[in-house]
Amino acid sequence: MMSRVSDEAWKAQLEALGALVRAQRLAADLSLRELSARTHVSNAYLSQIERGLHEPSLSVLRAIAAALGMPLEALLARAGVLEGEAADDHASSGLRETEAAILRDPELSEAHRTALLSVYRSFVPPRRIS
Repeated sequence: MMSRVSDEAWKAQLEALGALVRAQRLAADLSLRELSARTHVSNAYLSQIERGLHEPSLSVLRAIAAALGMPLEALLARAGVLEGEAADDHASSGLRETEAAILRDPELSEAHRTALLSVYRSFVPPRRIS
């Protein structure tokens, strides 16, 4: 039973990571093909990552984070994969607490996350990262 809970938690983290990658890609106004060209990772593989169907390697995650213009630690913290100080450092990463909560919620589908983030962001001014 414990293994099943761990598997479910890991699946939820992969889905959150994928949803975050997709949300950041869309926020950067990049198509899957453009992200593929920037990362040198196939768009089919990136699509699987975005849907939470594949566990990316560290080198792939580094390439994705670099292509999206964000530190790898911030990407992992926002997706809820890292805990502690890095996960709590939303201000320096440019992600609001509400956005992070939406991205981490395992009960939401990717479509729900995207819709909620879109609605939320339509009500708040864009955050400027200095």
